Order: sequence, then C-alpha cells, then structure tokens
Amino acid sequence: MAKPAILWFRQDLRLADNPALAALEGRPLLPVYFLEEGPEAPGGAARWWLHHSLAALGRALAARGAPLLLLRGDARQVLPALAAEIGAEEVHAGRRTEPLARRRDAETHAALQDAGVRLVLHRTALLHEPHLVRTGGGKPYSVYTPFARAVFGLLEELPPPLPAPDRLVPASGARQGLGLDSLHLLPRPPEPNWAADFPAHWTPGEEGAAARLDAFLEQGLAGYADRRNDPAAERGTSGLSPHLHLGEVSPRQVWHAAKAKGGRGLETFLKELLWREFSHHLLWHRPEMPEAPLRPEFAAFPWRPDAALLRAWQRGRTGYPIVDAGMRQLWRIGWMHNRVRMIAASFLVKHLLQPWQDGEAWFRDTLVDADIAANSASWQWVAGCGADAAPYFRIFNPVLQGEKFDAAGAYVRRWCPELARLPDRWIHRPHEAPEMVLRGAGVTLGRNYPAPVMGLSEGRAAALAAFAAVKGTEAA
Repeated sequence: MAKPAILWFRQDLRLADNPALAALEGRPLLPVYFLEEGPEAPGGAARWWLHHSLAALGRALAARGAPLLLLRGDARQVLPALAAEIGAEEVHAGRRTEPLARRRDAETHAALQDAGVRLVLHRTALLHEPHLVRTGGGKPYSVYTPFARAVFGLLEELPPPLPAPDRLVPASGARQGLGLDSLHLLPRPPEPNWAADFPAHWTPGEEGAAARLDAFLEQGLAGYADRRNDPAAERGTSGLSPHLHLGEVSPRQVWHAAKAKGGRGLETFLKELLWREFSHHLLWHRPEMPEAPLRPEFAAFPWRPDAALLRAWQRGRTGYPIVDAGMRQLWRIGWMHNRVRMIAASFLVKHLLQPWQDGEAWFRDTLVDADIAANSASWQWVAGCGADAAPYFRIFNPVLQGEKFDAAGAYVRRWCPELARLPDRWIHRPHEAPEMVLRGAGVTLGRNYPAPVMGLSEGRAAALAAFAAVKGTEAA
C-alpha cells in the first residue's frame, strides 16, 4: 500500500479543483490546517469567515472518510512531528505569495527535508504562477494592461477544473486535534458581536461559493460591464472575492464557468480576475508592497497623521455620504463595493492626507476578503505610489462621485438612514442643503449627521501641494 501523506490546507479550503488533493488520489492522507499567528495572520472579519469555512471543509472531509485535523502552532515544528507519527514521506500544499508565508515555506521545506520528508507545493490559488509571467525582456510586469494581455494568451489552453473525490483514504496514527471553537476565531464576550449581520449576507464554504458563482452567472454576468459601478445594484458585482481569498472556489473554476456562460460582461469580469493575478504578481516580485511604497520617492511623502480624522473615516462619520455609506457597509457586513472602496480610499489619503498604510490596515482587519496582495496593491494604486498607479493629481471628489455612481441615492439611503428623507438633489451634499430642507428631512448637521471633517477645496489644495513636493524631490 502507498505511503500516507499530509495534505496541508491553507488558502485552498475546497475539495474540487484542488491539485494538492488530486495528487494524493488513492493514498492514505491526513488533512490538516494550522492556525499560525503573526504579522500576516487574518484580521477580525477574515477570522470570522475562516471559522465557518473550516467548519464546512471539516464536514465535507468527514463525509468522505478523512476528518480534518485542526492545530495551532508553527508548521516548521509540527509538520515533521506529524509526518513521523503517521509515517508520511510527503506533505502536499498550495503555494502562497505573501512574503512571510514564503519565508516560512522555505524554512518548513528545510525542516521537513532534515526529517526525510518532501514538501510539494501546487498552484491552487491562482490562474498562473506569478514568477513565470515575464515581459519580452524577461522582467516582471509593472503595468496591468500588458500583464493582462500576456496572461490572456497564456490562459488560452487553461486545463479544465478537477472534480472533487467521492471517497478519501484516511491515514492512521495522528494525534488528537483541536476543536474549531478552541481556535477562537469568532468575536467573544466582552467584545461586541460586530459580526452579527454577516450571516445574512454570506455563506462561507465550498457550497456557498458554488451557489454565489451560479447566482452571479445567471443574474449578474450579462450586465456586469454596466452594473459593476452601481453600488446599489443587486448582483452588480460577483461577491466572489472572499470565496476566492480562502480558496473555496478556484479562479480556474470561475474562469471556465464564466467563459462557458459568456455574454456582454464576460471580458470585463475576466479582467477583474486578472487584476487579482496582477496583485499577486506584484507581491511576489515586490514583497515590500504591504508596508512600503513601490515608488521610492513616496517614502518622503508629507503625510499628516491625525487619529481623530482616521477615526471619523473608519466609523463613517466624515460628513460625505458616499464615503460614510461605504465605511458603514464595511463595518456591518465585512465588505464594501469596489467603486466605493476607491472613493473612500482616495478621500482618506488625498483629502485627509492620512497614510495609506493606515487605511490598508483597517481594510485588512474589517474585510472578509482581506487579501494582502490585492489590498496593498489597490491602496498603493489609489495613493499614487504603486505600480501602474493612479496619477497623483487624480483626486476623487466624493460629492461628484456619489452623484455619478449613486444618482438616486439608494446606496446612501441604505447605509446612512438618517439621510433617507433628503431629496435626491441634496443626498450627496447635505452640508450645502438649505436649513429648511434639512429640517424637513430630520437632519441636524453635527448632531445626527456630521458636518464635513474637511472642506473639499481645502483638502484638494493640500493634497496637490504635498504631491508637488514629492514630485519636486523626485526631480531633484
């Protein structure tokens, strides 16, 4: 009989289209998940999702005969010991791109090698290996459009997804694992239950991911090119990002399913999948991206850290309705519409001149889809300091952005209900509304809705001056 092996789950919490699992077909295996703490550990909202995703994965594995072993600790120490316990000579896992995970993988490989065990890494989370996509000159890409064009070509012969196994052969001799609750992934008293509204919006796990994908293909893909910028639209976006982040569905499954469905929104949607690939490509080649600007001149940017301004932004109390609606949506359901993410992020780093790292850290803690690569790449894009970044002088006006993308105010009325009775004309600019209109709508600025924390002209002028100083330093 074949030697048993360890299947190390990480950001691939699924059974279908899992190359690491498929490589062990017919062999006795021990499925295991380690909760590792550290700088790149999941934030609060992602931990809520992880709890329920692990529960779903555990049920699926148990139903096929190989229960999931849950442990807390350092894989560099625990994996060699586990391999010895069950007589395994191989550990199979998905490859990760985060800098700390890559360092740990190298050290884990060395520790396993010393124990006579082989670590085999598979591509489980991306469409293509980030280190293999190169320009004609052999360099990594730093601009999205040529990257996407190159990857589109590489994916012409993307193999079909792999099926989930019907049965698994369990390895014997492993230690007793931890109960899921003992990982303490959920909010616990006296901490408030900030995740109370999450279950009404999300169904973590492989089945939930499949249902979300099916619903989007049927109801959202055809109109995706137009509706993806409407934050109030039902099925305007796919909602797949948290499922993709923890690998409950593979990007290959999504790619093939979308192409099979087809329709007018297909190309736009596939390009969004490739932005995710581009973010991981950048992170692989620029591991400093989560902390440091990719454009070195921005290390001297004259930020104006202000705890009160940061707090007002975090809590959706800036006085600009489209920003506040987005930040409140984020707090309530652990997710924010992508268009509003850009508006809210631009307001923080440009009008308020708060460091982009503070915004990135808040999103990392409050987003259920908090992917280090996509989060840091997107924040650097908005701040103007990243690869293929938005021009430094592109400063979103939150009032005009609200009027453009939420013209009837449906999104703002949902997440800022104190403004619900304002007429459409004033829903995005309550600070400019006549007093009689405010009174008629039950709005008292500074009491039940905040006055603006910063004037838009003032904030824009300060941002342009700060960026000009950086550009002057670059020229010098």
